[in-house]
Amino acid sequence: MQLKNKKALTLMRIAALIITFSSIYFFAPWKFALYYLSPLPATVQAQTIEAIEQGVDGIIVYVHKQGQQPEYFAQGWHNREQKIPAYPSALFKIGSIRKLYDAVALTKLTAAGRIDVDKTLADYMPSLIGRVENADKITLRMMVKHRSGIPNYTDTDNYDWSITYPDPLALVLDRPADFSPNTDYGYSNTNYLLLRRIMSNVLGYDHNLFIKDEILTPLGLTHTFSSVHEINLADLMSGYYVGYKNDFKALDQGYVATAHDVGDFVIALNKGTFFNAQEQALYASLYEYEHTGWVLGYSSIARFYKDIDTVVVQFINTNGNDTVMLTEIIYNRIIDILTAQQ
Repeated sequence: MQLKNKKALTLMRIAALIITFSSIYFFAPWKFALYYLSPLPATVQAQTIEAIEQGVDGIIVYVHKQGQQPEYFAQGWHNREQKIPAYPSALFKIGSIRKLYDAVALTKLTAAGRIDVDKTLADYMPSLIGRVENADKITLRMMVKHRSGIPNYTDTDNYDWSITYPDPLALVLDRPADFSPNTDYGYSNTNYLLLRRIMSNVLGYDHNLFIKDEILTPLGLTHTFSSVHEINLADLMSGYYVGYKNDFKALDQGYVATAHDVGDFVIALNKGTFFNAQEQALYASLYEYEHTGWVLGYSSIARFYKDIDTVVVQFINTNGNDTVMLTEIIYNRIIDILTAQQ
């Protein structure tokens, strides 16, 4: 490895250390701080073994450096009760990573002149006037960028991730805004719930079909689904929460995909594969190019690293307690290993 790459790695490690160690100091057990500071293993495979030793039930990692064959890693359990080992091609609930797909779909509909992101929520859903504060001032652009001030329905009192709510929007109707439109940032799942409904209303059919036809099929992503009802549940990695024996795989919690499919999508997004010049410029003004996901029993991370020209997707089927911090530490260690190998 060249000296300049070693220096870059050192700086990256120091920056990540400051951020992660600060978070650990305030929010997580000291064992995580000690683990983060422990020597890196030589390979990603060894790191996945360490992940199981740290207490997660199962892990899948997909690494694809451009110009090379992708690599797949899996450790732990696909199904803990049935003693089925984890395997790389398993389906997994990707949680909020699906917002990237929604943002791409919205970009395409906007570029085609079917949606105007600078129109308001009230323009597209007038029934929400008086039910969502500032509906006549909140634009779709603000909603995509989480600058609407609309409360997050998953943050409402007593929200239960194990329940499938008939209409999650009802949880935040008639509640005061978190802040005035475009004056602050506040991550809110409600924004994307509403954007999906707007896209479906404009299309006249389920926006998920639009995503399939315009994004998934052209990219050959045949292992991405909008619901657990579209798959054989045996192919879905089980999901666990610390302290509970339950397997949460049967809950319908949105998009399901393989690590390979998510990785190929993130590469295409970062490379601009499915955008023309107009769409690329629009998307860049709206949303990000990477994401994490969390639903009950499932944690996911998908990012593309330009400096090493590599996409890395990590699926871990255990959450609860301090596992959010642990999954990020595991992921960061994998990135450090890959960077050191350059």
